Amino acid sequence: MTYNVRTGPLGGSALGPADPGREPQLKLTQRRIEDLICPAGKKDVLFFDDEQRGLGVRVTKRAEKGSLAWKTYLAQYAFTGSKRRIPLGSCSAISLAAAREAVQAILSDVAKGRDPAAERKQAAREAKERAEAEALTLGVLIDRWEVGHLAGRRPAYAAEATRALRFALKKHLTKPAADLTPKVVKSTLNAIADDGRKATARLTGAYGRACYGWAIGKDLLADNPFAGIKLDAVDSRERVLSDNELKAIWAATRGPGPYNAIVRMLLLTGQRREEVAGMTWGEIASDLSTWTIPASRAKNGVAHIVPLSPPAQAIIKSAHRMANDDMDKPEFVFQGRGGAFNGFSKAKVTLDEDSGVIDWRLHDLRRTMATGLQKLGVRLEVTEAVLNHVSGSRAGIVGIYQRHEWAEEKRAALNAWGEHVAAIINGRQAAGNVTPMRRGA
Repeated sequence: MTYNVRTGPLGGSALGPADPGREPQLKLTQRRIEDLICPAGKKDVLFFDDEQRGLGVRVTKRAEKGSLAWKTYLAQYAFTGSKRRIPLGSCSAISLAAAREAVQAILSDVAKGRDPAAERKQAAREAKERAEAEALTLGVLIDRWEVGHLAGRRPAYAAEATRALRFALKKHLTKPAADLTPKVVKSTLNAIADDGRKATARLTGAYGRACYGWAIGKDLLADNPFAGIKLDAVDSRERVLSDNELKAIWAATRGPGPYNAIVRMLLLTGQRREEVAGMTWGEIASDLSTWTIPASRAKNGVAHIVPLSPPAQAIIKSAHRMANDDMDKPEFVFQGRGGAFNGFSKAKVTLDEDSGVIDWRLHDLRRTMATGLQKLGVRLEVTEAVLNHVSGSRAGIVGIYQRHEWAEEKRAALNAWGEHVAAIINGRQAAGNVTPMRRGA
């Protein structure tokens, strides 16, 4: 049921039944608006001004006579046969004159063929979308990708993927993720490749493509700025350092400091850079005989026991163990600033200058050791066990049924390699072929 107002002195105004389809109308004044009330049993009621077409006042059931509280102005108009309403604001916040002017402006727009209500809704949607986009910064996106998707992936992959993206795009982490453009992505990846790190550029591009692809699947973003970027294939490296180069690198790392110790440990153990740099005291046996890399830090997600040769044990003995009052904080063997050492790029430049060895990477030490073990007569299966490989001889059905851990053979191989390296750096004749212990021998 609708209502109209029988006008007389407003103090005696009353609400009563109106003709069906008609809106309550009266000449609005400040005093009359104050005295408007909502009929009992209704949630709200609309009153329209008979002076300014399209101006209305919505009065809710909480409104009281003599007050402007719970009363709001609105504009009403018809567009393509449909009724539209636009809230203008509280009657206590804007004046009646201002409300009439606002309605006049709205009706003027309607006369020009515009639909102000639809335009406002569109603007509100765009503002909401923009606010959501600004809240989803690149940094937040990477965090959400890490928690929402990478939690189910191999820990080493998750850590490297997020680290690579945060490092490469550090200038954009606080900007909306939706604002990252293909141009910026291509420029970033090209800069990494031009710095001699083509493999890193390719991996970073793949990580970014996966991250944005996940976000699109979750309806967080509409476009993937990595999607159209060509990721160039990287030629596999076959660099094996010569004995003279090993001797020069060893001599250049004779000083104190975590980086020098890491380089030597990489050569002696053949493990990966991140694994060595992240070594903790808790992973080292009390007698320094073994180093256990947990599955969470191993690249292939498989826990790995590394027998430590005498030269490797000597490096660990010389490492400075810092006092640690926080039992939940890992104690890194090769401590950097605030955590594990990570200043590899700058330190590598210095090492190249001091050693005179060029065109090599730290990962080449791993290949050099593997090649050296082959020259020493170490079985392929043992070498792959030392490297914690799950490919080659340890892949497929062989890997399923062959569960031998090669513990004794690995120790013999690494001890032989340690002696071989010692012979090289001391200018002695390197040891000849050795035969690590074998099953059944």
